Amino acid sequence: MAKPPPPQSPPFGDFIDLASVPRTRFFHYHPFVERLRRAVHFDYIAISGLDIDRFRFGHGRSIDTNAPPGYIDTYVAERMYLTDPLVLASLKAEDVVRDVDVFEKDPPSDRLLWLLTNFGVLNRTLFPLRRGEHIYSGITFSRTFPFDPDEIDFLRHICEATHVAMTKSLMERFAAETMRLSAGELVCLRLASHGLTSERIAAESGYQVDTVNTYMKTAVKKVGATNRTEAIAEAIRRRLIN
Repeated sequence: MAKPPPPQSPPFGDFIDLASVPRTRFFHYHPFVERLRRAVHFDYIAISGLDIDRFRFGHGRSIDTNAPPGYIDTYVAERMYLTDPLVLASLKAEDVVRDVDVFEKDPPSDRLLWLLTNFGVLNRTLFPLRRGEHIYSGITFSRTFPFDPDEIDFLRHICEATHVAMTKSLMERFAAETMRLSAGELVCLRLASHGLTSERIAAESGYQVDTVNTYMKTAVKKVGATNRTEAIAEAIRRRLIN
């Protein structure tokens, strides 16, 4: 049996800072998306927004998608996200918004309707992700026929995990760099979050116990915590570790 192609992701190590990363990142295959597609079929997905402390990118400014490049390039170049009724509705919504509902009250422009129809980006269903009053992401699924209520409920529950899976490598690279955490410190924090003692962390990581303790002390200081427990909580909050 042929192996599936490896996940395609930009070489983020080539970029010196977050601002230099392409705002739109196209992918053709991602294992998480393919597993998700088995549960609920969809044609296209777009994950917009990042949730990195000090680098909060909103809806139209950072997009991972498998939608046709011609569609996305035109949509972004013409800044349709500023007038798209679906996007405008999502800024006020507490829950899912759908083209079929929004367009009844606020019809799309002829240009947007042509773009959606021409590229087959149909029945867009957008899930805004909030942290308090702040919308940090919008995840949009589309396909040729509408999603039913059970499918929408499933997607609603999986959206946050989808956002994490699709933006993890980018968030880890720049969130970790912002705090200047080393690879060793991240490893020790991750293992400590599973309840392991320094001795167990040493056994799992191959580091010496003294090295583990040193990494933990420096990690605590770098994240602005006062002890190991607070450091783990802060690393989880910043999504540096799972």
